Amino acid sequence: MSSIRRLVLDVLKPHQPSLVDVAAIVGKIDGVRGVNVTLVEVDSHTESIKVTVEGDGLDFDQIKSALEACGASLHSIDQVVAGRTVIEEVRTHQENGG
Repeated sequence: MSSIRRLVLDVLKPHQPSLVDVAAIVGKIDGVRGVNVTLVEVDSHTESIKVTVEGDGLDFDQIKSALEACGASLHSIDQVVAGRTVIEEVRTHQENGG
C-alpha cells in the first residue's frame, strides 16, 4: 500500500469537463478523502488548474489516469507528502526575504 497522503499537481485541461466534475471524478477514487481544484489560468481552449488531493494510501497512477480520462495532461508534480503524518512546508528566513 502507498504511503502517499497528499499530491499537488499542475494540470492542463480543456474547458470541459468543469472544475466541479474533475473534483467529483477524482474524489471518487479509493483512498481520497478530499480534493481541491483551483483555477490558475484560462485561455481560449484550455484551463490551467492546481489539483490538491489528500487521503490515505493515494494511488498516483490511478489519479493521473482519472485526470487523463477527463482530457487533462499533467504538467508537473508540485508536492508529495508521504508517511504516517502530514508535515507542512516551513518557510525559511531566506525564503522570507531575510
